[in-house]
Amino acid sequence: MNIYKTLVTKIGAEAKLFHADQMIILFGDNAPEDLANYTYTIGLKPLSEEIVAGQIFKIDQIEYQITAVGNLVTKNLSGLGHITVKFDGATEASLPGTLHLEAKEIPEIKPGSSIQIIA
Repeated sequence: MNIYKTLVTKIGAEAKLFHADQMIILFGDNAPEDLANYTYTIGLKPLSEEIVAGQIFKIDQIEYQITAVGNLVTKNLSGLGHITVKFDGATEASLPGTLHLEAKEIPEIKPGSSIQIIA
């Protein structure tokens, strides 16, 4: 069951800088201008339920198991579209706004890429 689905609308000029640290930053189209350069801009969409470890985070057709969820991820994603996504396999959230996924390569993300969370 889809609990979240949105599209990437824009990619900041510096967004890929964080790939070296195994992470991406998502932000709704309301990102402050100085931050928008570092983010993947997404359409703001509500979540149908809480995000929890064990669910699937999907970028286009590539699936990642969610391994840890910061306590502000659901609220921030729903309200601001803003979370940090780390592809590091951590089982405890490093920060309240961070979503951790299994340690796999970050895919090519482009405008129009879909982002989903599946229960």
